[in-house]
Amino acid sequence: MSNLPVPKLEEKAKKLRRQIIFMINQAGSGHIGGSFSSLDILVALFFGGVIRYNCQDCCDPRRDRFILSCGHVCPAYYAVLAECGLIDKKELVNLRALGSSLQGHPSKTFLPLLDSSSGSLGQGLSVAVGRALAAKLKKEHHCVYCLTSDGEHDEGSTWEAVLTASHHRLGNLVNIIDRNGMQIGGETEKILSLDPLAEKYKAFGWRVFIVNGHDYNELLHTICQAKDSHREPSVIIARTTLGKGVSFMENKKRFHSGVLSKEECQQAMKELGGKEKF
Repeated sequence: MSNLPVPKLEEKAKKLRRQIIFMINQAGSGHIGGSFSSLDILVALFFGGVIRYNCQDCCDPRRDRFILSCGHVCPAYYAVLAECGLIDKKELVNLRALGSSLQGHPSKTFLPLLDSSSGSLGQGLSVAVGRALAAKLKKEHHCVYCLTSDGEHDEGSTWEAVLTASHHRLGNLVNIIDRNGMQIGGETEKILSLDPLAEKYKAFGWRVFIVNGHDYNELLHTICQAKDSHREPSVIIARTTLGKGVSFMENKKRFHSGVLSKEECQQAMKELGGKEKF
């Protein structure tokens, strides 16, 4: 488990954003906007002293569990796993390639170290609830973290999982919502309004936290509070920006997915402070 100071976390996030650009451009497709909005959450979890993992044994029963429900942002997750030493960095150039371990949505069949495959949106929180309930019944002491998107809260299966988690008092479950306000069709509040999202979770019996999803001090402080719960599941609504870190990408629907042009790559790299690939 890494435990880096905030300036190092910010530096690492810039490096990983550069890697994500190269990965997606190499693949010819991929979801860059959500990968950038969720990256700071992932960096806080894996490098900020939160998630327990074992580079030598990815099946260590003492490890925390992580479920990526919004599987389309896997370029960010893969970049983080490689930086942790859990996958070979050389594999990053094979994103979305036929037969690659790094599929366009995370697949446990191709990458066994994953705690779950991710495909259709709205399923991951149910998997996380099952993992948390199993741990509680077995009296195990690890925490289950789930990263969800705001758009997938349009799915009824998500709300069934929210209800089930509070019913079973899963204090070992933390759901972090990448609340970037955008989904494939446009702004979430125009497509199917989620607000008041915090009040809805409270009504379902969850502990609710609202943070700036790009502020490491806020993220780390809040995650520590959330994981110390022993009676109720916790949700962290992380307010984020689609395409965070590159000015011309931020809050622009067209960067939900796709590759950058040569000129856009050059501008993005300039803003992210580097030119190296990996």
